[in-house]
Amino acid sequence: MTARTTARARATAVSALLASSLLLVPLAGTAAAHPGQSSPAVSTPRAEGFDATALERALAEVPDGDVSAALIRVGGKGGWSGAAGVRDLRTGAPALPHARFRAGSTTKVVTAAVVLQLVTEKRVDLDAPVSRYLPDLLPPSFTEPPTVRHLLTYTSGLRPGASLGSTTEEMYAHRFETLTPEEVVAASVAQGPAHDPGERQVYGNIHYTVLGMLIEAVTGDTYEHQAAVRVFRPLGMRHTGFPGGPDPRVHGPHNRAYADIGGRTTDVTEWNMSDRWAAGDMISTTADLERLVFGVFGGEVVPPSLLDQMLTVPDIDGATYGMALERFVIGGREIWGKTGSRPGYHTVLGATRDLSRTVVYSVNAKSAREDGFPLVQRFALPAFAS
Repeated sequence: MTARTTARARATAVSALLASSLLLVPLAGTAAAHPGQSSPAVSTPRAEGFDATALERALAEVPDGDVSAALIRVGGKGGWSGAAGVRDLRTGAPALPHARFRAGSTTKVVTAAVVLQLVTEKRVDLDAPVSRYLPDLLPPSFTEPPTVRHLLTYTSGLRPGASLGSTTEEMYAHRFETLTPEEVVAASVAQGPAHDPGERQVYGNIHYTVLGMLIEAVTGDTYEHQAAVRVFRPLGMRHTGFPGGPDPRVHGPHNRAYADIGGRTTDVTEWNMSDRWAAGDMISTTADLERLVFGVFGGEVVPPSLLDQMLTVPDIDGATYGMALERFVIGGREIWGKTGSRPGYHTVLGATRDLSRTVVYSVNAKSAREDGFPLVQRFALPAFAS
């Protein structure tokens, strides 16, 4: 039995115990904001060249019927941060500005950075088939195995893997159950390819779940430890990491998360997200994600030559992603960003290539797993308005 298997078995037992002991009572309605939180907490000095008024107005409206807490950091030329809302709907205590939260798919930026470091070390070849590193991964139906580059750019042709539901309500009933990365990937490859590698770009977690397995195969180490020693520690991300296997808790200070389950506002903070793993299981803070943005775009964790490739969209109709990050044009400026959504949590990080403007936010919203654009429009886009 491997060390990872032993750790997973131990963590599964802990998760089962927690499932029977945690009090997760559905909440009816919303509480009023704490009296001390009637106006948002906003830092000074202001950053230059962005719409601070719009962000302050957005924070002043929190909490509302959807968003219970919002934390925003704007960086680049100057700095600005704001926080508003409540930590807990039961008590109305003010939101914690430095709270930890589930960062969702922003995890993919870390995974891409680790893979690109291995490329720099010549331990991984971007254009080598994934079967070179995971020889038992693909069945014969994959006559053309995808390359590492295909995985990084969401063009591998792999189908979605096993899941515990497609909606928040479906998943909620299984929130303390565990799907291992191996189970997720096995269900994907058993279906055969959806298309030839490089033919289409289809965003999905499966590409980065396989990349997590590749990292472990190449390094002989756990994905979580490689992320820590290669990214978190060098960048000073002291409050970022992964739960212990299927541990459903957010350890350390955090704001509670909520979703609509059966028509009722329900606390969804405790949730085993281990099936998202290298694609979306990271827990972080806005300050740490800001460090990640500056570290990636500043060449600290991804060498400049490979950063150019990371920020290149494949020449495929409809493609918008490079490696992990998506390209946007806002007000004539090119922005690279990544969203992350888990039940009750919506996260965004974004930046201009020259780091003249960055934004990171964490929003606790019942709509977090729906169309996230209204949240982005409200809490992120004003950072890029000149």
